[in-house]
Amino acid sequence: MKWEVVIGLEVHAQLATQSKIFSGAATAYGAMPNTQACAIDLGMPGVLPVLNEETLHMAIKFGLAANAHIAPESIFARKNYFYPDLPKGYQISQYEIPVVGKGYLDIILEDGSVKRIGITRAHLEEDAGKSLHEDFRGMTGIDLNRAGTPLLEIVSEPDMRSSTEAVAYLKTLHTLVRYLGICDGNMQEGSFRCDANVSIRPMGETKLGTRTELKNINSFRFVEKAINYEIERQIEVIENGGTISQETRLYDADNNTTRTMRSKEEANDYRYFPDPDLLPVAVSEELIAKIKTTMPELPQEKRDRFTKAYGLNSYDANVLSSSRDLADYYEAVTKVANEPKLAANWVMGELLAAINKENLNITESPIKAEALGQLIQRIHDNTISGKIAKTVFVHLWQNEGSVDEIIEKQGLKQVTDLGAIEKIVDEIINNNPQQLADYKAGKEKLFAFFVGQAMKATQGKANPQQLNDLLKDKLK
Repeated sequence: MKWEVVIGLEVHAQLATQSKIFSGAATAYGAMPNTQACAIDLGMPGVLPVLNEETLHMAIKFGLAANAHIAPESIFARKNYFYPDLPKGYQISQYEIPVVGKGYLDIILEDGSVKRIGITRAHLEEDAGKSLHEDFRGMTGIDLNRAGTPLLEIVSEPDMRSSTEAVAYLKTLHTLVRYLGICDGNMQEGSFRCDANVSIRPMGETKLGTRTELKNINSFRFVEKAINYEIERQIEVIENGGTISQETRLYDADNNTTRTMRSKEEANDYRYFPDPDLLPVAVSEELIAKIKTTMPELPQEKRDRFTKAYGLNSYDANVLSSSRDLADYYEAVTKVANEPKLAANWVMGELLAAINKENLNITESPIKAEALGQLIQRIHDNTISGKIAKTVFVHLWQNEGSVDEIIEKQGLKQVTDLGAIEKIVDEIINNNPQQLADYKAGKEKLFAFFVGQAMKATQGKANPQQLNDLLKDKLK
């Protein structure tokens, strides 16, 4: 039997505010346990939550970018459950009327096609604390620093049909929230977390199968591997006569397996009811219009502009717009170099290779965009060749001076004196009569021999085009 996979993702994006969603406590990552949890976060008697207005603005900004409905009025609810790291015994979230309603994102698949993924909702909520199971001699420690941290939970429609599509959607969403500046997207620190709902059904069936939820996966690679494992597990269970239980499962990255965590709760298990301490949130058209004026150029808009303004192909435009910082760097290089395609090649090639090798962010690059632009200028004006430019790049990376200083200091200036190159070519031809005879007898591969000898004689500084043209003329 052929099976169809149905996948929906729930993504928790930690909003990039300085303080928590309902209190003034800090949200900085890495603080000592329980040093950033105030009385409100701890649920102490007599305290009242106050909504951080910036979290509302960030949610609206996402809704606008996701082509979604913005609710003119939304309400907060209490979601009741009992975990040690939830001190109030409930989480403040949104249920019936979230601030962001239905919308969509378009994703680009590996074959270049575009698929539209529906967004069901995006709602504001507070994070819980964290249970720590290490170094406590059989006991569990509780760190409440994360309690009250603002989250935007983004729920997709079950529109994805493979782990590849799920990862493409997740990467698109990851890029978008970073472009908007509402989330830093750091998956290792837990500020961008994904739960995957996975089910299978016979091909052609319209009714959804029983789903399992894969909880808190923190990398794109693990999302793909966890979904693939779960698909295979569900198919094996059903084809062996079993049934799928609706449950929450954890992904074990070390063993590449999923295991049962708990039975999956339904909405009624949480006993939602409106939070009596928080008033409904009113969103005016004036506020939406004001937030629209702060919207940056979105990834799709930037991709389209890169192809039209710079003549880039869709692949290059997609790579260079994959992060706002990378796109800004590329545009700064192009502004100096005035060579969009050559700039794209250098940014995507030498620069990203060096950055990835050193495990750096583009903003941490030792080579500033202006310097790389100057390097490309020197290739274009024939001061240096593309090959010599790679040597200059290494010196730039090591902060040994400006482009022109390095070229001068290292004696890397390209030889463009036609008379000087011609003299060298004549000497090489005269010194290699056998190779000359063989070339003229039809061994055309020997052309590379003469090029190599000339480059060796000029220490790689001969202008390649001039050298090739001269050799072709001399070897007739």
